[in-house]
Amino acid sequence: MTQIINETIKVIPLGGVGEIGKSMYVVEIDEEMFIVDAGLMFPEEEMLGIDIVIPDITYVVENKNRLKGIFLTHGHEDAIGSLAYLLQKVQAPVYGSKLTIALAKEHLHKMPAPQAIRFFEVNNESRMNFKRTHVTFFNTTHSIPDSLGIVFHTSQGAIVHTGEFKFDQSAKGKYRPDIAKMANLGEEGVFLLMSDSTEAEKPGYTTSEQVIATRLLKTFHRAQGRILVALYASNFIRIQQVLEQSMKTGKKVAVVGESLETYFHIGLKLGYLEVAEDVLIDAKDIDQYEDNEIVIIVTGNKGEPIDALSRIAKKQHRDIKIKTTDTVLITFTAAPMMELSLYGMMNELAKAGADVMTSSKDIHVSGHGSQEDLKLMLNLMKPKYFIPVQGEYKMLIAHSKLAQEVGMEKKQIFIAEKGDVVEYKGDKMRMTGRVQAGNVLIDGIGVGDVGNIVLRDRKLLSQDGIFTVVVTLNRKKKTIAAGPEIVSRGFVYVRESEELLNEAKKIIRKVVEKYVAKETFEWSNIKQEIRDTLSSYLYQQTKRRPMIIPILMEY
Repeated sequence: MTQIINETIKVIPLGGVGEIGKSMYVVEIDEEMFIVDAGLMFPEEEMLGIDIVIPDITYVVENKNRLKGIFLTHGHEDAIGSLAYLLQKVQAPVYGSKLTIALAKEHLHKMPAPQAIRFFEVNNESRMNFKRTHVTFFNTTHSIPDSLGIVFHTSQGAIVHTGEFKFDQSAKGKYRPDIAKMANLGEEGVFLLMSDSTEAEKPGYTTSEQVIATRLLKTFHRAQGRILVALYASNFIRIQQVLEQSMKTGKKVAVVGESLETYFHIGLKLGYLEVAEDVLIDAKDIDQYEDNEIVIIVTGNKGEPIDALSRIAKKQHRDIKIKTTDTVLITFTAAPMMELSLYGMMNELAKAGADVMTSSKDIHVSGHGSQEDLKLMLNLMKPKYFIPVQGEYKMLIAHSKLAQEVGMEKKQIFIAEKGDVVEYKGDKMRMTGRVQAGNVLIDGIGVGDVGNIVLRDRKLLSQDGIFTVVVTLNRKKKTIAAGPEIVSRGFVYVRESEELLNEAKKIIRKVVEKYVAKETFEWSNIKQEIRDTLSSYLYQQTKRRPMIIPILMEY
């Protein structure tokens, strides 16, 4: 605990609750504000054309003068993916482990922030001092090395954010957790715990990575042809396991995917990945070796593997053509909104003749703690208050029940939604209101310029197509000079719908002639009546509602 008396403490999730990914948590200690993680989320099925989703940072921008630091728990996209967008709006130092900072800088190269950014590398022993608090860190085990828990020390006790974690007794090196430090925090007094809920519905302990390494080795021995390993670009522990099994079985490894290549080279340079030089080959040299000598690690350009596998399955990938002797290892679990895409892609790979192996065949293990791991964290920390984070709402509920199983009362647990303010003031912890929060959609270089209306239009276009009407008016003579002309895309096959289109033209002509006969008229009124009348007719005839775009011209 600090000697300074802290009067007000607030925690505000701006992302990472009620969803998988997009982590961002605001911690306010008196007048000082801190951010834990700045992540992204890959789009849901209905987010047509959207590249990524990031948190709404309006509240942070409105209070940017109070922002003292941004703390990153680890180097996955769900923790660092929106950092560049955040730093375009605010100025604050960024704290993270050596690998996390290296990966964060790589993200900023693609979309540089407008000002010079101060980065500070921290580790298990670091202490960062601020006016109203000091911040320390502890090592955790995750699927990427150098993962950290973040601790804000206050007069009420420690505010702990676990980051994404699991307990693995075989973890070593840069994956080894500092359980002693976690226990010491619990003995000194944890005021508030924020803990990863991703696998809160899964009983038992998360399977050890050592078990997966053994199963991978058996698969490598058994495969008759090439082995394609699909994974997230930042899943360092799985990449290292593939490299190790390839060396043991005398295979060559090609790395395919822009993000994967970048992360791979960073990992090699900093010593987080280890492989003999003669094992690595260029993708263009794959055909120079026998199929049973080749392992291909693959992911998409944005670091997620489904897109890359889909292009391979559809024979659209630049470097890889599927063969009937290939074994495809899907060593990741798709986010809930991407499961349909994954299953469709697996079917395409099977049609192409590949042997597709998924997590159901024991080649994947989660990087997140299951129920017993989560109980262990709760027992180590012994928090006064608890906020489950990083998970869909049902996962947060499941985690809260685990907390009650280890002795916490319901009144000590706060299940927050995005924007909820959990505040401690006057010896009471309670929900005190909301701030603006939600999704900001990124489409190309556009940030937030695609909203619900645009998505609705895209969905409409994808379902029922577009119906464009062009009419040229002679305003002086109050007559139709040309048209109506109709252009239809994705609605009906024109050659087989002449009667429908001719009747539509009659309806349009009738509406236009009614208005131009008047002394004065508004273009907007004509367009709206064309939309309404035509929409009603087309729905009666086809049970479809295309997007109707009237274009009126005058000469």
